[in-house]
Amino acid sequence: MHPDAPLPPQRRDPEAKLPMTPRIALCAGETSGDQLGAGLVGALRERFPDAQFAGIGADGMRAAGVDTWWDASELAVMGLAEVLTHLPRLLKLRKAFRQRVLEWKPDVFIGIDAPDFNLGVERWLKQRGVRTVHDVSPSVWAWREHRAAKIGESADRVLCLFPMEPPIYAKHGVDATFIGHPLADAIPLHPDRAAARAALGVPGDAPVLALLPGSRLGEIRRMLPDFAEAARRLALDVPGLRVLVPAANAQCRAAIDDLLGDAPAFRVVDGQAQQIMIAGDAVLLASGTAALEAMLCKRPMVVGHRIAPLTYRIVRLFGLLKSPHVSLPNVLAGEALIPELLQDDCTPDKLHAALLRWFRDAEAGAALQPRFLALHEILRRDASQRAADAIAEVLQSR
Repeated sequence: MHPDAPLPPQRRDPEAKLPMTPRIALCAGETSGDQLGAGLVGALRERFPDAQFAGIGADGMRAAGVDTWWDASELAVMGLAEVLTHLPRLLKLRKAFRQRVLEWKPDVFIGIDAPDFNLGVERWLKQRGVRTVHDVSPSVWAWREHRAAKIGESADRVLCLFPMEPPIYAKHGVDATFIGHPLADAIPLHPDRAAARAALGVPGDAPVLALLPGSRLGEIRRMLPDFAEAARRLALDVPGLRVLVPAANAQCRAAIDDLLGDAPAFRVVDGQAQQIMIAGDAVLLASGTAALEAMLCKRPMVVGHRIAPLTYRIVRLFGLLKSPHVSLPNVLAGEALIPELLQDDCTPDKLHAALLRWFRDAEAGAALQPRFLALHEILRRDASQRAADAIAEVLQSR
């Protein structure tokens, strides 16, 4: 038999009891996945104190007791050119990893995010009788909904961060569970704005704009010039405005400093994006998880986003984007709570006008607070514990 040919599924005893010392294999592909994995391992260890954990992870998962055969940084490759350059190495790593997992004979394999890598590993292991869980559903609600069925071929269960996701999987006969979002657990329902300003050395009465152009160099170079121009225009209308710009790492800081120059109203801060959002009167950001984080911080925001023109035309021409909204606050609310200025609408003029409203109309910003709070409460479900519950059910099904 060819070494990559599927093996007959392992026979399972329907009367088998939940293993008290299960072997649990995991794979996280970047920092956010490592953080999810660390929380999940902690919750699973409460149920199974003697469980063994092994796989791919980083510092957080190692500290939680995972035997990391490879570091998560091995998978942290972004961009088409970079992926093509590293493809031979990644394929070799995937083959070696999935074989080691199979030989380790885990009771369950958990792929944490990193779908391009993990779903293939999960499918291969599932064909060989290993129970599989995919933690963090890809955005099937936004585009290519048919992926849900393919994901079901890889995972015995999918763990979803958002409540609109399990019904999509149900249409395709895939077992999916809403566990809530870890950020909703981590961020207080009522963030302390005064404490955030004190930590950043910002006066309590100063007008503050939090400006987040992204955490990837390409995104910063694409978005920051228009974001910065909108902020400069806003400073002419809002006396004493302070613009705080978090830099995710040293590379991002260098790019931000280069693009901003010596603009007096701007202050670049290493990290502390969440503190900066809490401290701000409003937030200007690129679409993505940052919009969800700003919502959980209860701050008014403007989302500006632009992708390559050809990519945008393809998405529109083939109707690949299924949601009428792109930012998570609007998607979760099912309506336009916050402005989304996309593609040709993402201009300094329009960004400035949308931001100015939040600074001049205090009632409009205040009206968002109960809506954001309600959405926060929906997502605040103790995600690590719920994920551990779902995985315990998978283990029980052996």
